[in-house]
Amino acid sequence: MGLADASGPRDMQALLPATRAMELRKQDYHMERPLLNQEHLEELGHWGSAPRTRQWRTWLQCSRARAHALLLQRLPILVWLPRYPVRDWLLGDLLSGLSVAIMQLPQGLAYALLAGLPPVFGLYSSFYPVFIYFLFGTSRHISVGTFAVMSVMVGSVTESLAPQALNDSTINETARDAARVQVASTLSVLVGLFQVGLGLVHFGFVVTYLSEPLVRGYTTAAAVQVFVSQLKYVFELHLSSHSGPLSLIYTVLEVCWKLPDSKVGTMVTAAVAGVVLVLVKLLNDKLQQQLPMPIPGELLTLIGATSISYGMDLKHRFKVSVVGNIPTGLVSPVAPNAQLFSKLMGSAFTIALVGFAIAISLGKIFALRHSYRVDSNQELVALGLSNLIGGIFRCFPVSCSMSRSLVQESTGGNSQVAGAVSSFFILLIIVKLGELFHDLPKAVLAAIVIVNLKGMLRQLSDICSLWKANRADLLIWLVTFIATILLNLDLGLVAAVIFSLLLVVVRTQRPHYSILGQVPDTDIYRDVAEYSEAKEVPGVKVFRSSATVYFANAEFYSDALKQRCGVDVDLLISQKKKLLKKQEQLKLKQLQKEKKLQKQATSSKDTSVSINVNTSLEDMSNNVEDCKVMVSPGDKMEDATASGQEDSKAPDVSTLKALGLPQPDFHSLILDLSALSFVDTVCLKSLKNIFRDFREIEVEVYMAACHSPVVSQLEAGHFFDASVTKKHLFASVHDAVTFALQHPRPVPDSPVSVTRL
Repeated sequence: MGLADASGPRDMQALLPATRAMELRKQDYHMERPLLNQEHLEELGHWGSAPRTRQWRTWLQCSRARAHALLLQRLPILVWLPRYPVRDWLLGDLLSGLSVAIMQLPQGLAYALLAGLPPVFGLYSSFYPVFIYFLFGTSRHISVGTFAVMSVMVGSVTESLAPQALNDSTINETARDAARVQVASTLSVLVGLFQVGLGLVHFGFVVTYLSEPLVRGYTTAAAVQVFVSQLKYVFELHLSSHSGPLSLIYTVLEVCWKLPDSKVGTMVTAAVAGVVLVLVKLLNDKLQQQLPMPIPGELLTLIGATSISYGMDLKHRFKVSVVGNIPTGLVSPVAPNAQLFSKLMGSAFTIALVGFAIAISLGKIFALRHSYRVDSNQELVALGLSNLIGGIFRCFPVSCSMSRSLVQESTGGNSQVAGAVSSFFILLIIVKLGELFHDLPKAVLAAIVIVNLKGMLRQLSDICSLWKANRADLLIWLVTFIATILLNLDLGLVAAVIFSLLLVVVRTQRPHYSILGQVPDTDIYRDVAEYSEAKEVPGVKVFRSSATVYFANAEFYSDALKQRCGVDVDLLISQKKKLLKKQEQLKLKQLQKEKKLQKQATSSKDTSVSINVNTSLEDMSNNVEDCKVMVSPGDKMEDATASGQEDSKAPDVSTLKALGLPQPDFHSLILDLSALSFVDTVCLKSLKNIFRDFREIEVEVYMAACHSPVVSQLEAGHFFDASVTKKHLFASVHDAVTFALQHPRPVPDSPVSVTRL
């Protein structure tokens, strides 16, 4: 079978060159076919609901099938693990898991300090949530665990609530840490509950309201917050706890004020660790192709700094703060403090959204790169269970790390087996090797955090790229960044989302309006201002908006329509009403004059009868004849008036031409409604007013290219009636234009004598 036989004419047109396809389109244009309006489409009929073909034999079989499908959906490991290609993937996953664990160890310790917690809780947060995600997650490449943005959000909550939880002016460090751990774990449980609940009700689409410019601006501002929060460890300063709006500004001012009190030993330690980390990262970038796995610079720095600190006794000789005791072994589960729920509700919801947005963004990037699918709702459930169960085991909220995810992918990771390997390595550290990091300087952990911010701080270059590409997105980025810096992480995110949604509304308020013209010998209609070949159809105006019409832009739509048509519709209607009112006044005066004459004739008749009342019968008959003669002019006037009124009904004196007003140069207006996705009551009233106003100036209105759901909404809103029927709605613009040319609105002529009224 040839290619022409195997495909339809439309498919064949797509395979032909552009010139040949245009010729075929011209042939289709010249073929006669019926014009399709909405009534014709409904006469053709439409498909009803699909018949149910799946019939279950018994209720038990149905329940088992549904339970099995739900189990496979909610526990994806049962789907992919039995099909796991051991020979092809196992070695890469083992190597990748070891590489990620080497990164996760120092980052877990560092990000725990960032969250305001003892370092060991960063190790717990690198074990429990990672293993839970291994069971429930759908992404094969993201690395779940501690993340800088999440940690600084948790830190802002713990530092603001922990002192109030103690109700004591002299805060003991052990009691303070215990209170902060309780706050962080309760917060993690709440975050998990929010995420699981949103996932179960298929609310994963909520992350679509966090656009990419918003997320990048937010993470950049969060990176600045993280950087400022680590300055107290770099300079060994004791700062006051600031929370709420402008807290970042207050912290920076306090750091500058207390810089003379900084300790030189701590500064040197942080500087040396930072230089080593930067050099190792540069070396990894340069030797990326030659090395089977990146050089573990963070782990080597951790081991070297701990050894130097222990050998030189930095804690006592140079007053360098160290991590201190790291207890070995796992902790027992603890129930969350329900009394803190009301205080943590808002922060938990914000952290849940931010954590999911970061995870699903990275997950979709890797899924697109490796050709598999990520279920956003299941990702919400997986992250929620990770935080929920992790909170019971005293973890703080986690998400996924961009740097660790890139390492997991680049070192050969193919599945979440790599995550399971990294979590077991962290478990080994927790159980046996944690106490070896007793003398690790906190300044080294601060240096690890700051160096890892490089990727997020490089997002400042988005300002230049967005300036060239899309300035509306740049505005969202800048507003998000500034709001997050000034209002803190929670209020900043709320302000950013509200601003981005308002910007969408503003942009839909001012869409692109255009008058369409026909490309010669085709059924294609394009903007005459953009396409020189497109010409307006004589007598027909085709108007299109690039956005849907709703309450926010319905008035702008009507104004733009009247402006683009080149006719001052409101002024013309006003003049017409004034002239018609003047005509009515003239008619009223004429009728009053006629009544007055008729009244005078009647009174003269009564007088003649009373004078001849005593005359003879013959004289009375003569007088009656005389009265009839006297009354005849009035009767003739009445007959003339009646006949004149009947004659005046023949010409229509209400037309623009009869009134001496300028007429539009078109007789039909076609509204291209292909951009409409929905209609509201304001849109319905606006369309009704357009029909009414343009009919007042003798222009017939048609609608074209309306989608079926929108037609259903028009019917539900009782838009169609005796004046606006479905015959005014056409399947395409070309059908409407053809019908309008075949049925121009008739405008009756009127005599000149009437126009002078």
